Amino acid sequence: HSYGYDCKKRNNLHLLDDSTVVFAAGNLLQILNLKTRSQTYLRSTSGCGIGAICVHPSRKYFAVGEKGEAPNINIFEFPSLKLYRILRGGTEQSYTSLTFSPDGELLASQGGEPDFMLTVWNWRQEKTTLRTKSFSQDVFRVSFAPELEGQLTTAGSGHIRFWKMADTFTGLKLQGELGRFGRTEISDIEGYVELPDGKVLSGAEWGNLLLWDGGLIKVEITTKSKKNCHNGPIMQILLDEGELMTVGSDGFIRVWDFEAIDTADSTDDSGMFYMDPMNELQVGAETGDEVHLYTIVKSVDEENEPTIWYAQDANGGIWKLDLSFSHTSQAPEKLFSFHAGSISGCVASPLTHLAVSAGLDKTVRAFDYIQMKQLAEVRFNAGGTCIEWVPLKVDSKGSSVVVGFEDGVVRSLTVTKLEDDHSRRHDKQEAEILLKQAFKPHNGPVTAMAFDGKGEVLATGSSDGTVFFLYVSEVYDPIGFIKVPGAVRQLVWTPEKFKRTALMIVCEDGVVVEVDAPEPGNFDTSHTFEISGLPMKSYKFKSIKSHLRHEEELERERIEEEARKKREEEERRKRIERGLETESEAGDEEAEQKPKTPKKEWHPYIPEEPSPILNASYAEEEGEFWLSMGEFDAGYLYKCKFTSPEEQARMMPDNIDKPLMSVSVHESNDVPIHIIKYSQSGQRVMFGMANGQIRVQQLEEPRDLAQLGPQWTLSVHDNNYGQITALASSFDG
Repeated sequence: HSYGYDCKKRNNLHLLDDSTVVFAAGNLLQILNLKTRSQTYLRSTSGCGIGAICVHPSRKYFAVGEKGEAPNINIFEFPSLKLYRILRGGTEQSYTSLTFSPDGELLASQGGEPDFMLTVWNWRQEKTTLRTKSFSQDVFRVSFAPELEGQLTTAGSGHIRFWKMADTFTGLKLQGELGRFGRTEISDIEGYVELPDGKVLSGAEWGNLLLWDGGLIKVEITTKSKKNCHNGPIMQILLDEGELMTVGSDGFIRVWDFEAIDTADSTDDSGMFYMDPMNELQVGAETGDEVHLYTIVKSVDEENEPTIWYAQDANGGIWKLDLSFSHTSQAPEKLFSFHAGSISGCVASPLTHLAVSAGLDKTVRAFDYIQMKQLAEVRFNAGGTCIEWVPLKVDSKGSSVVVGFEDGVVRSLTVTKLEDDHSRRHDKQEAEILLKQAFKPHNGPVTAMAFDGKGEVLATGSSDGTVFFLYVSEVYDPIGFIKVPGAVRQLVWTPEKFKRTALMIVCEDGVVVEVDAPEPGNFDTSHTFEISGLPMKSYKFKSIKSHLRHEEELERERIEEEARKKREEEERRKRIERGLETESEAGDEEAEQKPKTPKKEWHPYIPEEPSPILNASYAEEEGEFWLSMGEFDAGYLYKCKFTSPEEQARMMPDNIDKPLMSVSVHESNDVPIHIIKYSQSGQRVMFGMANGQIRVQQLEEPRDLAQLGPQWTLSVHDNNYGQITALASSFDG
């Protein structure tokens, strides 16, 4: 079950019938029934994600442009969801936009980096009709002119282009004319619409309308009060039954007089035309929601819902809108609510089938993953950056979490189910998230939190380079803070079986420090909460990947050389057996072999900028720990050790802080591992990868990463921007 919606992806809401929408969520195509809330999924066939979707005018088919190496466009039948056609070779890496022609016979596809290829397909025959490079930067959208056959428009980063399918003496060609901005500031173009006579009306980044005629801007349209038509980019422009509508990222939908725009002309040298909208609707105004509209799609139930539209809200929602603009219009209704953008953390209850997540969209949400529904959400005034479930030793009911925020605040929250007394129900929520305590231990964002094994101390870390310790009782009481060498990425307490209790602190620039746990009451905090004198060990990661790769290369060459010699000996033996050669001749031939060319001198590569440490965990031996690295040093897990100054004095300088051992993560293509979580038995480990994949790895010995066994990998999130930020398993494993 998916609780997600890639609401910030352009044009990511499409209607298949009067009650079914389709959109991309991570590596899945999600088909959602608006009435029953049931979900159906189609997995990305490439395993590399979904680039673009469009629905055929008949609604009997829909097309899905994938991402990955030479991705396909898959065309599915609806409602059977059978794969009907596959279009191959339209782009190198990803599709950014797809559209069917008004008669449904052709399909246009727009590719992304690096080729930006515009292709027109005879999709039923799976053949390319026309193709050309669209532009040298991102193209957001391609469309066919609804009333002018053979005309297309593309728009995107700093450009708009007008295309004609032209018959030339060398055959059918796509001829494109780039829109010239002239005196107008160059703008990214999101929304545009082709007018019946061939003119094009587009939006601009600053919120005004641009009327294009013959590749030039005829006028820029703004309001009579000289305020912009929208406060921010115009994401979509629609011509629906003679009504011209603009959809703004500011949450407004405005209706304009089509005749006035179609005949608009400037009366002076300013190139401006002044007019006001006839109607407008601000989505979310009544409920206090901050709405960022991206796309609206009209209901296909013309009889019962002639004025109903569904809207994609980039702030995490799908809305139902009545655009009749009359006194009897229904208020906008938020049908679904999702996290908008990055989810910073997700934790599972140690007692029940409950999970709680925190996001940079300032919301904290609770889910029942057995009933497959969101139970509650609460919004704060800063984005959530990390979350931890409070241990049962502290809260025996298992209903509390602590959440860190971008503004340095930590909040202790409790999730409680609401009784069936409907008067207490908030917005159809079945639970509520209540604030127990809030405190501000840091100036910068809270980046990591961890409870010690006994549940007595909570440590919080921040990008401001401090770690704060709090004593856990009915409330969180401050013990004090320490300064560390850099911004904090992760905090890990020693396992309870270790003799001493210490905290491992992962910092930026490949630095790890370990401090002994502070004893509450041992420090004078009357003047400052800063703790001094805590014993601290330090470790700075030393890159050895270049050496590892060199050794692997030498081993590969040695094996190849042995195989070559074996082949030659076998051939020689056969020639001697056949009498084509004598043994003495064979010996002479061997002696005459060319001398080997001397090998180039090899020097290890050490990255100038240290690779970031993405994950750290204690090993079985005290003082030893495992690191997962990002950037250049990804592809291996490294076992490292804290050493005392006395031990370092006895070591060769090159060996100080050198990893004790490394383990190659096979078939990972050097994709960094962001999250490492062990199963309850310790026999398996789950890796959350930077490319949105989950990898489950058998271990030869419980909780020992030294010997990785068989593995299973599944693409779940978007491969380009869906790096895994959290993994949680249910309390029952």
